[in-house]
Amino acid sequence: MKGQCLYSVKDGFAILEVDNPPVNPLSEGVRVGIVDCLEKAQADSNIHGIILTGKGRSFIAGADISEFGKPPNEEIPTIHAVLEKLESSEKPVVAAINGSALGGGLETALCCNYRVSSSKGFVGLPEVNLGLLPGAGGTQRLPRIIGPSEALKMMLTGKHVPAKKAEEMGIIDKITDADVIEESIKFLHDKKNDPLPKVRDLNSKLNDVSGDEKVIVEARALAAKIRKGQFAPNKIIQCVDAAINADSFDEGMKKEQEFFIECLLNPQREAMIHIFFSERAASKIQDVPKETEIMPIKKAAIIGSGTMGGGIAMCFANAGIPVHIIDQDENNLERGVAVIKDNYDFMMNKGRIDENQKDAVMGLITSGLEYDEIADADIVIEAVYENLDLKKEIFKKLDEVVKKDAILASNTSGLDIDALAKVTNRPEMVVGTHFFSPANIMRLLEVVRAEKTSDQVLATIMSVGKKLKKAPVVSLNAPGFIGNRMLFGYTTQANKLLLEGALPHQIDSALENFGMSMGPFRMMDLVGLDLGWRARKLSKTNPPVTALINDALCEQDRFGQKTNKGFYNYKEGSRAPHPAPENEKLYEKVSEDNGYKRREISDTEIVDRCILALVNEGAKILQEGVSQRSGDMDVVYINGYGFPIWRGGPMQYANMEGLEKVSNKIDEFAKNDPDFWSKAEIIEQLSKENGRFGEAPTKEERKEKLSFNQTSVAKNF
Repeated sequence: MKGQCLYSVKDGFAILEVDNPPVNPLSEGVRVGIVDCLEKAQADSNIHGIILTGKGRSFIAGADISEFGKPPNEEIPTIHAVLEKLESSEKPVVAAINGSALGGGLETALCCNYRVSSSKGFVGLPEVNLGLLPGAGGTQRLPRIIGPSEALKMMLTGKHVPAKKAEEMGIIDKITDADVIEESIKFLHDKKNDPLPKVRDLNSKLNDVSGDEKVIVEARALAAKIRKGQFAPNKIIQCVDAAINADSFDEGMKKEQEFFIECLLNPQREAMIHIFFSERAASKIQDVPKETEIMPIKKAAIIGSGTMGGGIAMCFANAGIPVHIIDQDENNLERGVAVIKDNYDFMMNKGRIDENQKDAVMGLITSGLEYDEIADADIVIEAVYENLDLKKEIFKKLDEVVKKDAILASNTSGLDIDALAKVTNRPEMVVGTHFFSPANIMRLLEVVRAEKTSDQVLATIMSVGKKLKKAPVVSLNAPGFIGNRMLFGYTTQANKLLLEGALPHQIDSALENFGMSMGPFRMMDLVGLDLGWRARKLSKTNPPVTALINDALCEQDRFGQKTNKGFYNYKEGSRAPHPAPENEKLYEKVSEDNGYKRREISDTEIVDRCILALVNEGAKILQEGVSQRSGDMDVVYINGYGFPIWRGGPMQYANMEGLEKVSNKIDEFAKNDPDFWSKAEIIEQLSKENGRFGEAPTKEERKEKLSFNQTSVAKNF
């Protein structure tokens, strides 16, 4: 059995210490241990009270996700049995919250009579992030202690609440900078003559809103805004509605259990837990030893003060790392620093940070015009526009100026990192760091491994990514890396569907109903249709068939949002798209001129072709070894490209659809477009074996089969 609960006695108080590193989940051994320790304390007449705490830096992190789906063991107490034992204790129980009390951890604390927390502790009910609801009484007890409205906000956002705020809300009775066990003992001494309070008996905050639908209506609006398409949020709302209106606490608990089981059986739960584990797996590089030393990053530098450069600088400052921005244009530099300040002012005005925090992060950001100013930087990230020759010149200069053991990184969405490494005398110190815009908000960080990038540099960049609160994913140095290479097929299919008869708003609507945060044509309008068009005109190259409509729109000065007209029309100052029926004759003409007979196309075909284009290209990336594992690509698409988390990413979506079904659909599409729908070998293989991505051959086995090596990938640039 995993985990245990240690028992000791201090000053007449039983100390129950959960020991299940690293985060102390409520695994089988912990549950058995807590029950045994409670019974021991109850039976000892010399024990005046009980202190429940966690070993290490976590109180209790929640349920053990690895146990989900396993058949119950009747000899092991359930979480509910443990909490009932705790709540019915005849002796006072304090939850001594020494660190994180999340999910089942907070639910456990709410079953104690009192809660004393370290000032560094934090609480939360983040189950919604896993497609679940708090299933151990959280939906019934939390509304009783802080009110239904605040409880719903906590559960629907899944956000952590620091100890100070939790005390203000009423979740925690006392916070301390001293030893939390010592303070819990003092607290119980002060309460020795008081009746034992139980959260389950608190009904006043529920009675205050009984019969008022406002709380539930507002919660539904919040869920629609931040949890579009997700199943669990509505079930959380129904649970709280039951807490308000049920005849008793026990009746509300029955509802919670019914709705929890519905969430547990819903496919969204599997998809979201897949992403939870995939993000953790993505940070591990298969052939880099765990013991690889991490380089200290005490000072960072950014080359370029534009949107990306400023956003990346904010990431470092937010993580407490001093950062210096270089731009050789003084006006650009002043403008870039002003934008950073405006961003922090906006955050302060929204209450996300206070003035002291704003001053602290701005104090970590400096700027200048000369490369010599960053000679002592530990990492330099070049963040200028996508021009390989310009980036080469910058890397040559950096190699001369910056200390020899500094990492040189390029923020590029697809340029050749090996080409940059070759112009330096330190190719082992060169790496790609593809941040996504806006860099201070988007979580994805593609870490691009060049041919000679050292293990130490890779391990360090992954560590830095975590410090910056990113989801870092490793890609080999190949055209488009992971994300943009997959995106090419997705947008190609969208454009082909347009040529074949579907309209932009139909394609976007179908994919947004599937769960994508933004359809492809809205995305193209946002980025600007003229970028590719201008590049083709400059290089005097003919557009591919899939860009013909795009270029025809540009010839009419329809560049997208920047001109208030593109695939859609836009009102001045608004980003809301409106259909552009005036474009339809242009679509018809381009289709006819290029041999496409327009037809009615179903939403199902739109979704299948666009999403399976992602899957097929992802499978090729996997079998080439450009991505370490299929889950890495899911992390990329969830965190960088607006793929719905509740579908688990494109590769997990294919798993859940069934790879035999996916394979058959690709075969059907290939009848009309064999060149595009060249099926990945791994899809064919897994479909015959009734297999899934994630159960594929190892990278070494794939490399042997395909005679693949990293150099051959890089040659594709």
